[in-house]
Amino acid sequence: MKNKIEISAGGIVCKESPSQGSGFRDQPLLWLITQHSQFGHWSFPKGLVGDEIADESIEQAALREVGEEGGIKAKIIKKLPLVKYKYQWEDCLIDKTVHYYLMEYVSGNPEDHDWEVSEAKFVSPDEVLRILTHDNDKQAFTKALFLK
Repeated sequence: MKNKIEISAGGIVCKESPSQGSGFRDQPLLWLITQHSQFGHWSFPKGLVGDEIADESIEQAALREVGEEGGIKAKIIKKLPLVKYKYQWEDCLIDKTVHYYLMEYVSGNPEDHDWEVSEAKFVSPDEVLRILTHDNDKQAFTKALFLK
């Protein structure tokens, strides 16, 4: 079996809930999640660093992926702890590192996502933890909540 290293970047994106209408920072937050169109799992928008632009920075890749898979524009608030895991794809063992950033929504509509995603939407924190497929994403989200 071959071994391969992958570096990905993405965003855990929040926005203020419109239900409150006050505009204050203490109102409930909604969080962006995406469903992968091929595999069906729910996660945060993320993708390979440098797969589109050769000299792309990790931050640029994270913002690009949020735009492509999440259909929105966001700004980086702070870097989150790395997520590391291994998975098998065909005859290859992939050692994956994901650089997630806590981000804040700027503009756009999650319905404007690309083909890699079958659905993108903003949901409550409880829904995030209920819907996310993988435990490592749930752990990253929990860390993001404490940093926000």
